[in-house]
Amino acid sequence: MAITRKLSAKKQRALEILIRLKRLYPDATCSLDYETPVQLLVATILSAQCTDVRVNLVTPELFRRFPDAEAIAAAPPEELEELVRTTGFYRNKARNIQGACHKIVTEFQGQVPKQMEQLLTLPGVARKTANVVLAHAYGINAGVTVDTHVKRLSHRLGLTKETDPVKVERDLMKLLPQPDWENWSIRLIYHGRATCMARNPACDRCELADLCASAGTVSPAQSKS
Repeated sequence: MAITRKLSAKKQRALEILIRLKRLYPDATCSLDYETPVQLLVATILSAQCTDVRVNLVTPELFRRFPDAEAIAAAPPEELEELVRTTGFYRNKARNIQGACHKIVTEFQGQVPKQMEQLLTLPGVARKTANVVLAHAYGINAGVTVDTHVKRLSHRLGLTKETDPVKVERDLMKLLPQPDWENWSIRLIYHGRATCMARNPACDRCELADLCASAGTVSPAQSKS
C-alpha cells in the first residue's frame, strides 16, 4: 500500500511538471529539419552526440543530393562520409544511415516502418531514434524519448533513479499518460537547454524548482551528470 501511495504521489508530481512544461514551451516541437520519415530517421541518427543545430546545417546538402532511401542506399560511401563529417563519428554514422536505408529499400518497400520492433532492426537505430521517428513522422507514441537532457532532468526531478536509458524510459512510461509521452520529452529537452543545464542549472529561476528533488543542491561536480 505504501508503495502504491508513493507511486501515486510521484505520478501527480509528474503530471504537474508536464502541465508547467506545456505552459512554458507551448510551441515546442522537434528541432530537426526534415520533410519525410526517411529524412527524419537520417537526421536523428546524425544527431547522436551532436547538436541539432549542427545537423540542420549538414542535412540540406545531404538531402539535396540524396533525397530518399533509394538514393542514400546507392550513394558512394565516401561521399556520404564527407557530407556528414562535421557531425562527428562520421564513418559510423554514414555506414549506419546507408545500412538503414538499404534495409528500408530491400525489406520495407522503401518506407520507414511504423512498428518499434521493425525500426529496431535498422542499423544505428535504438529506442531513442525509433521513438523520435514514430512520434514526429507518424504521430505514434510508442515510448518516451530519452536523450541526455531527458535522462538528466528526470533524474534530478526525482522521477527515476535509473541511469540506463531503457530503464529511465520504463519508469517514465509508468508515470505519464501515453498521449503525452513525446510532449514530455520534447519539452523537457527545451527546459534542459534553457534552464536545467548540465553544468550550473539555473535553479533560482526555474519554474519547476518547487517540484524538483534536486533544486538548489546540484554542485559543480555533480553538474557533469
